[in-house]
Amino acid sequence: MDASRLPPRAGLGLKPQHYAEIIEGHPDVGFFEVHAENYMGEGGPPHRYLTAIAERYPLSLHGVGLSIGGEGPLDRDHLTRLRSLIERYRPQSFSEHLAWSSHEDTNLNDLLPLPYTDVTLDRAVAHVDQVQQVLGRGMLLENPSTYVLFAESTIEEVDFLAAIADRTGCGLLLDVNNVMVSSVNHNLDPYSYIDRFPVHAVGEIHLAGYDEAVDAVGERLLIDAHGSRVSADVFALYLHTLQRTGPTPTLVEWDNNVPEFPVLAEEARVVDLALARVSVRGDLQMGVA
Repeated sequence: MDASRLPPRAGLGLKPQHYAEIIEGHPDVGFFEVHAENYMGEGGPPHRYLTAIAERYPLSLHGVGLSIGGEGPLDRDHLTRLRSLIERYRPQSFSEHLAWSSHEDTNLNDLLPLPYTDVTLDRAVAHVDQVQQVLGRGMLLENPSTYVLFAESTIEEVDFLAAIADRTGCGLLLDVNNVMVSSVNHNLDPYSYIDRFPVHAVGEIHLAGYDEAVDAVGERLLIDAHGSRVSADVFALYLHTLQRTGPTPTLVEWDNNVPEFPVLAEEARVVDLALARVSVRGDLQMGVA
């Protein structure tokens, strides 16, 4: 799988305000993630900076616009631009969301959930197959953060993702923050979710901070905000996850209220320490260290 070449270290999302600092300072970061749709233009400063950074760091390319779960066909123009971007930068992983974000000719600025049924499973499988065929490489599919459940769902989310991975050969991106957000919102056990997750297919992990509110009936409501440090309960769930996955490339997402780069670097350092501890324990158990 392409994603297996990412180093089992912490990565950060690449933000324009940090371009110069990264190029000049060469910080010790495992990899950088970029959103594909931000680099689909032909040239300009973003590509000049990204080219320079790609010469020094592995890249993880993350898409938000394919609408894998949508009812309609995939946008062939979007797929063509995506393939050109991948051929240009040769990222070491490409991922997208289990969600839909378009309807007919309308593109929605959101990642929307879908019911988990045999019909939507077949559709998602067909779309993932198409993406991998056009790109000529495997992809990772990310579990969503959700705020509603569908009465017509007949398949549990973990089983739905496992079936897609099994039928297409794609990998999975395990977003631990999304697990926490969805589990709290639906009164589920996040640890049980992780314990049932098909970790053999996981090529990358995501972490983030959430916002918290109260819903209309006074229940706790988590929002996948990406605007703060990784939440303490999410990090605890991440440590539990690593016991199942072993050291796995892990991205710290911080897309809103983006702080100065040293704050992000410190978040990455904490994750790197956790990955190193898991690696050492694994070596000890195998009698290597």
